[in-house]
Amino acid sequence: MSTSARMLRLLSLLQTHRYWPGGELAERLEVSPRTLRRDIDRLRELGYAVDAVRGVAGGYQLRAGGQLPPLLLEDDEAVAIAVALRTATSSGEDTSLQALTKVIALMPPRLRRRMDALRSQTDGVPWAGGPTLDAGVLTTLAQACRDDEPVAFEYVARGGEASRRRVEPHRLVSVGHRWYLVAYDRDRQDWRSFRVDRIADVTTSGQRFRPRELPAEDAPSFVTAGIRSMATRYDVRLRIALPAAVVEADIGRWATVTPDGAGWCRVWMPTDTLDWPLMVLARMDAAFEVEGPDELRAAVASAASRFAQAQAAGTGTS
Repeated sequence: MSTSARMLRLLSLLQTHRYWPGGELAERLEVSPRTLRRDIDRLRELGYAVDAVRGVAGGYQLRAGGQLPPLLLEDDEAVAIAVALRTATSSGEDTSLQALTKVIALMPPRLRRRMDALRSQTDGVPWAGGPTLDAGVLTTLAQACRDDEPVAFEYVARGGEASRRRVEPHRLVSVGHRWYLVAYDRDRQDWRSFRVDRIADVTTSGQRFRPRELPAEDAPSFVTAGIRSMATRYDVRLRIALPAAVVEADIGRWATVTPDGAGWCRVWMPTDTLDWPLMVLARMDAAFEVEGPDELRAAVASAASRFAQAQAAGTGTS
């Protein structure tokens, strides 16, 4: 095992937060006690706070809240990992929750404050597979929302136009697989929602503003209303064999749901991608009809064929 690989293995063992007797730790790594001591010193040089107990029963334990090592994880990289794990955690993945807990526990206080701001200033549930985000931008906006602090940033609009915006940030919202900032635009003197993946070069003012009243029930409602008002690539129309109230509770923020006879409902879902309606149909566990568009019918047929092939392969039938 190379030194780098052994260091990562040592760090992984220490991050369990249990106390490791020196002999057992050295045995796990297949090194001598002297080599183990040198590796512990290397971790300390990288910024990890490793406590040691000397003597026959001596051992090591990683102290929570230590600095993250600049050569293994920069601050923004650590926050990016935590943001990604938070996204997976919101979908109910237990492994991601365990990993997120470990990452945040080892963050120094300044980074934990950034993650706390992101958690407290975000509405909605993000899905994986969205555009790449700058973790520094995301957490800076979250802190500005929390602290009622005006910010300025470079923004690229949907049509490709670039501009410098000065806003009063209100809330971060995750809709589908994208993140949005709801804010009052000081130059346009109106409320706007901005896609976070199109925001760059955020600067804070160090000042405070008096929060304005949002012209909507809440931030997610404001964002989804804006999305519905824009032209989209696909105009998805469905009939689903479930009561409208059930479907509304699940996807009502992103679609219009109306009753359609006993036990059925109609769904209108404007979207730029077919991944989302396919996911919705797969997890509804109910009969459905695709009324349009033809591209969705083709995507459903293709998915059904792949699932049928997988089922046949699993049962040994042809």
